[in-house]
Amino acid sequence: MNTPRLNPWTRREFLGRLTTAGAIGALSLYPEIAAAEPPPETTSINIVLDPTFAILCYGPQYVATEMLKLEGFTEVNYTPYLPDQGPNDANVVGIGSADISTAWAGDLLTAADNQDSVVGLSGMHLGCTEIFAHEGIRSFHDLRGKKIALYAEGSAEHVWFSMMLSYIGIDPQREVEWVIRSYEEWGELLAAGKVDAVMLWPPDSQIFREQNIGHVILNTTTDRPWKDYYCCVISGNRDFVASNPVATKRALRAMLKATDLCALDPKLAARALIATGFPIDYDRAVKVFSEIPYAQWREYDPEDTLRFFALRMHKLGLIKQSPEDLVDEIADWRFLNELKKELKA
Repeated sequence: MNTPRLNPWTRREFLGRLTTAGAIGALSLYPEIAAAEPPPETTSINIVLDPTFAILCYGPQYVATEMLKLEGFTEVNYTPYLPDQGPNDANVVGIGSADISTAWAGDLLTAADNQDSVVGLSGMHLGCTEIFAHEGIRSFHDLRGKKIALYAEGSAEHVWFSMMLSYIGIDPQREVEWVIRSYEEWGELLAAGKVDAVMLWPPDSQIFREQNIGHVILNTTTDRPWKDYYCCVISGNRDFVASNPVATKRALRAMLKATDLCALDPKLAARALIATGFPIDYDRAVKVFSEIPYAQWREYDPEDTLRFFALRMHKLGLIKQSPEDLVDEIADWRFLNELKKELKA
């Protein structure tokens, strides 16, 4: 699939297109309450960018670039994720290499359990993850005794897969075989039957489907209980949040407005994403933004998600702290509660 040649937008062109799209009211680009707020304590914000995996469901945090500038941030930096910073994006935030970022909910819990300085600020969207298996596997229950590909032990797919297996009575430590290989090898391994299943985020799930590699046996967007909880949440560095409450609220507002934009106008959001240099095909971005339930971020409680995941992770020994204490420690919903009132649809 060829990427269309899209001319870079100026800031004025982006805002003008947003206005003509009819989204400006719903997005509250110029809310009176924001104008009455003090300016952010810092005009620089650092957000995680994972250029290796290019997880597209995180798209709103990259689409938010211009909205962050409208909130008073003159310097918006996307900090590359490096494996030596920890196994996931929440670790990058927790160690202070970034101020705010999207992360899978389980990764936020893992980072906090490892004593990283991280807090949960909001949910972003519900499920986007799919389990692909080769044709010999007809359902998720068929994975007992099978081989499952992993990028690394402790990775998001390892933790989430383990929870899913345990949920249906399969022991993830004794009744499956984990095969650690790079992401780039997964398609070939699954097609050749050398592994039986893989967990994918968009756009890789789209690519597998287009190339007829395996078939979907579980979709967290549609299958219970996973569809009833957030997949990805927004986390912040605890010290940054404590020292910069106005900046935190403004940054979170920009990211949630960008989440709304992905739901309201996927084509406009995709164009804005491409303009940031994000390594993705335009048509693919439009498809992902059209399919992921971004519009539902107001309707669910992120604390329910963290408690649901934490209970299962603790049972499996994936986190050491008690679920109650850990969730209480990292939950910081004060900005979200204010923004839910401001950003009413």
